[in-house]
This record gives sequence, structure tokens and C-alpha cells, in this order.
Amino acid sequence: MPYFLGMLRDAGFQKVEQVSTSGKPGVFATLDAGAKKTLGLYFMYDVKQVDPSEWTSPPFEGRLVDRPGLGKVMIGRGAVNQKGPEAAFLSALVAYKAAKRKLPVNMVLVAEGEEEIGSPHFGEVTRRADIAAALSRAMGIFMPSASQDPDGEVSITLGGKGIIELELVSSGAKWGKGASKDVHSANRARLDSPSFHLVQALATLVTPDGAEPAIDGFADKARPLSSAELEMVHRAAARMSEAKAKELMGVKQWLRGEDWEHALLRLCSRPTVNIEGLVAGYTGPGGKTVLPTRAVAKLDLRLVPDMTATEALAALKKHLEKRGFGDIEVNMSGGYDPTTTSADSSFIRVQQDAYRRVGLDPLLWPRNGGSWPGYLFTGAPLKLPAGHYGLGHGSGAHAPDEYFLIDSTNPKVAGLDGAVNSYVTFLEGLVG
Repeated sequence: MPYFLGMLRDAGFQKVEQVSTSGKPGVFATLDAGAKKTLGLYFMYDVKQVDPSEWTSPPFEGRLVDRPGLGKVMIGRGAVNQKGPEAAFLSALVAYKAAKRKLPVNMVLVAEGEEEIGSPHFGEVTRRADIAAALSRAMGIFMPSASQDPDGEVSITLGGKGIIELELVSSGAKWGKGASKDVHSANRARLDSPSFHLVQALATLVTPDGAEPAIDGFADKARPLSSAELEMVHRAAARMSEAKAKELMGVKQWLRGEDWEHALLRLCSRPTVNIEGLVAGYTGPGGKTVLPTRAVAKLDLRLVPDMTATEALAALKKHLEKRGFGDIEVNMSGGYDPTTTSADSSFIRVQQDAYRRVGLDPLLWPRNGGSWPGYLFTGAPLKLPAGHYGLGHGSGAHAPDEYFLIDSTNPKVAGLDGAVNSYVTFLEGLVG
């Protein structure tokens, strides 16, 4: 945290405050350039946990590595999501200072360290009276992003899915069946298994092939894509490389064997139920003949408009109760609603114009398949346009060997210098 606060001061923010919350602290910073307009910024200062044994390069070192077909990349925890793009944006502000050029807009920044666990306390930051007042003066909120794919296509996302992160816990003590402590597995012949009880509960949450959510009432309010949004996906499918997308993720086919366009439609329009982790009993080397008394599943549920996190959580609990799994604990750790910004927003048009000024034709994308707490900005009372912007490329978010492109060998894809310059172009366009 001190290093991040120092970076903000070095970039020119006059007021930089650590904001106490019920969880990890937030950050509030302002930069008064004496301009007529104010830009809002959303940052993350912490990201996902990692297992260093899974990485080819130490995740906490940020090493520069040659990547064939791309150039020199930085591999490290949070390299592209979001530390690389954020550092590139702050570098643009430092460049303004070094050149003794006046910034075209004032800035108000809010940041958190809990986005990756569903932002459970970020609302305590944005709803504080003085911070909410500062944000209300912004023309819009933006999050720095590496928005290019490996072939140079650039996208503007108009929203993000909502999310619920939670644990389901099955225990012999709560269930009233099985043992109240781990016992020898020979007793499986005469005792119930909390682990299988959890597995059976999980199986009810999705269709038999695991492809679709099957929670009663969960997706009843899911809004289908509009004709304009469908056209965005159709245009993107024609221009974006399916082969490159598969290569980046190491996959051979899409869900249910569907084609590229249907895979993209699912990505931006379908709610999901995902198992992040599943743990019970002994998981060390070799075997251990034990009948565990406790089993835990970590889940994330992605939401689309007009779903809400509150209603989705209630639907899950009701679904489990109805099917005889009411004893399973549902512990939500964080979550928030989906977010949407109109393609007709002047804020989005500024982003489009900025890309076009450097010779790019940006794709509009209805909704990011991932999530961010943009609803705190786009919803009441602020009701601001919000989105992501920035040239550059990176991949592997939340996974081993996450990277951000530093020195590009492809003239169509921006490296660090191009990413920094893209923010200058964007800032200048805000006053046009």
C-alpha cells in the first residue's frame, strides 16, 4: 500500500488518502489541474493469490521474458489485471509533469484491494459523503486496460457481469449424518458421507452436462441481448481470431462444441455457475483412508442484467432447501450487480474517437465476461458512464505466467510506450 500511495503522489495527485473500511482499506485521491472537466478513475491495488510452483517465472519478481510472436513481456502476479495498465496510465501523468504540460482534466481516483473477492467493502469508500460528492462531478469513470488482442484488434466494453463469490460447506455436525469428526474410511459402509452430500448438491446447480445454470429462479430476469448488441457480437466474431483465442487459453473446443460466434454470445450474455475449488479430507501425497466430516466448495456465480446479487443468492439458498440440502452452509464472501453503459454515451464516443485517431477501428462489446464493481458508479445515485480503455496486450489473468506486453514485435500491437501514449490521446480527447 505505501508504494502505491507513493506512485499516486509521484503522478501528481495532491490529495492521497488511505480510507479505512470493515475490510482492507480503500484509497481516495484527487488531482486538481484547474480544468473545467473531471475524470473519475477506478484502480485495484491488490490482485489474486498465486502458487509460485505453477509459474515458470517467479510471480512476485516481475521478470522481463521474450515471448515468441509477441516480443518482450513482463511476467508477474497481476501483470495485466490490472497493474500493468494502471502503471502505464500513471506513467502518462508523470510524462505530463516532466514535459511541464497542464493536464486537460481534473481527476478523482478510488481504489480497493478486494476486487478479486467480490469487493465486499468497496461501497464503504464510494458512499462516503465527500468521496461521493467528488465522484459526482466526474464526466465518467474509467479503468485502465490492455484492450488489444494478439492480432491488434481493440475492443470497448460497455459493461461487466455481476458476481457472487461464496463457499458451500457440508459437515456431519450440521447435517446430523455421518461422523462429527474424521474417521476411518471402513466406516463408510455404515455412515453417510458429507463429501458426497456436497457433490450431490453441486450436481443440482447445473444441467446434466454441466453447461447451464439449473438453480430455480436464478436466471429468470436475465435480459437477452438487444438487436444492436447481437450485431456487435456478429461483427466481433468476423474480426477476432478464434484460433488465437483458443491458443491463449489452451482449449480445443467451445462449450457443447458450439461455433465461435455462439461462444462469444455466451461469454457476454449468459449467467454462469462455476466451481473454483473443491476440498475435502486428505489431499497430500499418496492416499489416506479417511471418511471426512467436512467438505467445502468455492463457487462464483456470474450475473447479467437484470439479475441482482441479492436475488441470485436468495434463489440459490431456496433451491438447496427445496432439494433437501438446506443443511449446507452458504457463506457469501463478496459480490455485486452487473453494470451497463450505453453505446451512445459521450464518454464511450470519446474512447472510440481516441482509438480512431491512431488508425484503429474499435469493436464495441456488449459486456465483459468478467466482473468489476462498476455498478457503484453506473447505478444510483451517481449514474455515471463507466468503462475500460487503453492500448496494449496481456493475458493469463488469474493464472500462472500472467503477462503484460512491454516491447512489441508486432507493429499492430502496442507495447508499454504505445499504451502510455494511448492514455495521453484519451485525456486530450476528453476536452475536445
